[in-house]
Amino acid sequence: MNTLFLDAAFSKQTERPPVWMMRQAGRFMPQYWEIKNKYSFLEMCKTPEIAADVTMLPVDLLGIDAAILFSDILVTGEAMGGDLSFTQGVGPKFANPVRTLADVEALEVDVLDRLQYVADAIKVIQQRLNGSIPLIGFAGAPFTVMSYLVEGGSSKDFKTTKLLMHNQPEVAHLLLSKIAKVTANYLNLQIAAGVNAIQIFDSWALALSWNDYQEFSHRYIQEIIAGLDRKDIPVISFCKGSSVFAPIMAEAKPDVISVDWNADLLNIKNSLPAGIAVQGNLDPHILYADKPVIKKHILQLFERMRGEKGFIFNLGHGIMPDIPFDNVKYAIEVVKEFKY
Repeated sequence: MNTLFLDAAFSKQTERPPVWMMRQAGRFMPQYWEIKNKYSFLEMCKTPEIAADVTMLPVDLLGIDAAILFSDILVTGEAMGGDLSFTQGVGPKFANPVRTLADVEALEVDVLDRLQYVADAIKVIQQRLNGSIPLIGFAGAPFTVMSYLVEGGSSKDFKTTKLLMHNQPEVAHLLLSKIAKVTANYLNLQIAAGVNAIQIFDSWALALSWNDYQEFSHRYIQEIIAGLDRKDIPVISFCKGSSVFAPIMAEAKPDVISVDWNADLLNIKNSLPAGIAVQGNLDPHILYADKPVIKKHILQLFERMRGEKGFIFNLGHGIMPDIPFDNVKYAIEVVKEFKY
């Protein structure tokens, strides 16, 4: 196996930074649309062979150093009882938002059998990868999953979620603790099925104040990481807001903190306890630019991180759907040509 990614995640010396990109199996690829036009998004997630096909696209077409399971962070919310659908141009919707104590109490936590399709997909993907590169499994962090369940979909201001947190904190904590329990069990299911690493996505943590992040996000991520069967499995913690929250994130003892593009990556690395790697943090918008610009920004980041153990190249957030495929491919070529 190409262990470059795993070595960097465990803060070992590598000859170059490994590369993978969040949303690397996504909508910027014409080959993705060939599959997407035949099936609904949830059908793609729930059919192991199709999930494997999509997972393998960036492996075959881009030559990245790690694959990431094709799925969605909201499958846990659906398994607990959320009525989930995805609409083109609208995004995810829960038809039955969780707003009251009764709604929270109705959510189920013994739901692993409903997520077995993910374990089945992992087994198919690992057969296809055949030990070539590691496979990353993932889940949504409790605060982010809660925000979708409470809002009923995406939100710009998270007003309903914050009202629940502030007016009925005991209800919010009951909901978060249920999601955290499901998430830890779900990630252990993925580990048992054969993933080589785990990433926890707290996509909307930036909506929170410092104190609210500690109370309503961090403590549950800490609980999840503490409950993982993580021997030889690096755990990556990502949130939009990691440039602010990295010191707290480190307290949950992940192996890697994935950093958004708002911070200087070396400053973040130097502020963290020894042995915690960093992942990131190119602004994905740079991938719209001309190729010389893309190369310049990647090499600037690499010069800044020169000599550092524990650095995985990634974006500060996911690839946007309209970024030219050729630019993404070029960026990965620039990374792979680099040598410390």
